[in-house]
Amino acid sequence: MRITSRTSNRPTRRDQGAFTLVEMLLVLTILAILASIVLPKMTGNTERARVTAAQTQIANLGTALGAYEVDNGNYPRGREGLQALMVKPRDAISWHGPYMEKDIISDPWGKPYIYECPGRHNPSGYDLYATGPDGTIYGNWTVRK
Repeated sequence: MRITSRTSNRPTRRDQGAFTLVEMLLVLTILAILASIVLPKMTGNTERARVTAAQTQIANLGTALGAYEVDNGNYPRGREGLQALMVKPRDAISWHGPYMEKDIISDPWGKPYIYECPGRHNPSGYDLYATGPDGTIYGNWTVRK
């Protein structure tokens, strides 16, 4: 008695080239684990970069305000605020601006910088600050919440 095997013309499962449900779930699990590790680190870096950008912009505005003060004998006051760095105010005697190469930009969170002269923290000068999304204040004097 001879046993013969029947061969079929249908492709076998190995020839179909599809993924099994278990393989798909394994890949999705690995991707979820990687995302849970990478995303928080990237988000933290983004916020840290915004804080650094705000501090740098405050320092640059401070340099321009210092040049304005040297030329005019005082810091911009009242309504003119930071605009006095770009456009000559009526009462500026010795304005040699513009003191900024580009227009004054918003802070990294999209809000305008807050300028007060005389300042509450710097009574003989000015306060210049931005508020982050969580209420943290980044100013030319210190960082406080």
